[in-house]
Amino acid sequence: MSNHASFHVPSPVNEPNLSYAPGTSERRELRARLDEISSAVIAVPCVIGGEEVRGSSPYQAVMPHNHAHVLANVHRGGSAEVEKAIAAAAEAWPAWSRTSFAERAAIFLRAAELLAGPWRQRLNAATMLNQSKTAHQAEIDSTCELADFWRFNVHFLERIYDDQPRSATGVWNRMEYRPLEGFVLAITPFNFTSIAGNLPTSPALAGNTVVWKPASSAALSAYYLMLLLKEAGLPDGVINLVFADGASVSKTALTSPALAGVHFTGSTAVFQAMWRTIGTQIENYKNYPRIVGETGGKDFIIAHPSADPDALFAQALRGSFEYQGQKCSASSRLYVPSNLWPALRERFAAEVPKIKMGDVSDFENFMGAVIDKASFDSLSKAIEEAKAAPEMEIVAGGGCDSSVGWFIEPTVIETSDPRCRLIREELFGPLLTVYPYDERRWTETLELVDSTSPYALTGAVFATDRAAAAEAEHALRHAAGNFYVNDKPTGAIVGQQPFGGARASGTNDKAGSMWNLIRWLSPRAVKETLVSPTDYRYPYMDAGD
Repeated sequence: MSNHASFHVPSPVNEPNLSYAPGTSERRELRARLDEISSAVIAVPCVIGGEEVRGSSPYQAVMPHNHAHVLANVHRGGSAEVEKAIAAAAEAWPAWSRTSFAERAAIFLRAAELLAGPWRQRLNAATMLNQSKTAHQAEIDSTCELADFWRFNVHFLERIYDDQPRSATGVWNRMEYRPLEGFVLAITPFNFTSIAGNLPTSPALAGNTVVWKPASSAALSAYYLMLLLKEAGLPDGVINLVFADGASVSKTALTSPALAGVHFTGSTAVFQAMWRTIGTQIENYKNYPRIVGETGGKDFIIAHPSADPDALFAQALRGSFEYQGQKCSASSRLYVPSNLWPALRERFAAEVPKIKMGDVSDFENFMGAVIDKASFDSLSKAIEEAKAAPEMEIVAGGGCDSSVGWFIEPTVIETSDPRCRLIREELFGPLLTVYPYDERRWTETLELVDSTSPYALTGAVFATDRAAAAEAEHALRHAAGNFYVNDKPTGAIVGQQPFGGARASGTNDKAGSMWNLIRWLSPRAVKETLVSPTDYRYPYMDAGD
């Protein structure tokens, strides 16, 4: 469709968070959806070329906080389904890549309105039940952040399209921002429905077609997202949902000559393995694939001796234990000066055991369960390691119980070894390791924070001394792609804090900004001479002086 006007998209506004306080309509609506979804076991198929594809060996999607409760039977795909998804993406590409920006933008703007309206509590409830998020955590994730992505991405893409070159007299220069040739492979994690929704749709908004592999432990919300996008008007085959195992994706999608890009959030090891696979056969691709990844972190809080202890305590609890510490940005290492640690230690010991944990349908709970048995086992092992190590001590928590759900208590660990495994490696759970440092060694501790972990995703400094905060901001400029002053290192908002990190944390292409979207475009410069010369010779070639 051709446009006969220069359209401008609506100015984006961040979706407000609903409170879910007692007596509110949203609380009643959410409870009704929780009852509805938990009372049935549905079939969740792959969705390829708009068709629902059911395999022969479905697996069960369960509630992490009640793992005996089955929510859905998810139909797993293999190499054949991945190949079918690649073919469907190729079939949809010619028409979709030529669809006008206004038509593409309208679909995702409509998706945002559907999500913020009639689909809100369905997505929230699915995220709560299948991913064990509280009502508040689901609201800020599966509704607000995802609606923000869809609204702001349209705005960011318009800004990119508006960036045009200068033209000299008699010449018209213009820049076309083409979609990539081939398909984009989107691989999404369990912990954020918003990331699961953004990674396939941001390339699609730019005119690309997508093969989407979501986390197996977040199948329910992924399926509902596909249904929502269909209602919003997304054509069949633009995004193709396949619940495939990693081996099938590596064997089929990563080796396809049509692979144009990878949009990934997950573990560092998996991302590095994918990059390695792509690199070893680079000559086989039609184009060099764009590789965009966010791969986790070992996120820090460092407190200066001047830090406000009340703010530090509250934000350390929120940053470390909201959503069971399963945020890529969750604070998992805390550096506290010796002048503040004794009192802070007492507060951790007294208050952390009071944090309520359990079924997320009980709105009084602050935490749910970790995502699955593998996560439970890994975190239980780390806690046992802390209990056995002479340089570590459990300050609060340390309990693990998988009898009903995969519950790990919020746990605070003190260590005298600033380079122990628990302070270096990403554990992805409600474990906070604290290193009390000599308050006279502030500058040296900044160097320690910078050098301890290979990750560089998020970090925070707490200080009322402005010079100290500025020193930390400079010393840690490469240690975190998102840096916070007197705030927890979680909760980046689309359009306000573009999100991403470097080093082992990823390619830092900043989701929630134009910098991510430009990765899914291939610019073409066009020069048109309005009146062409008719003589090949230049004036300097004329005879005479």
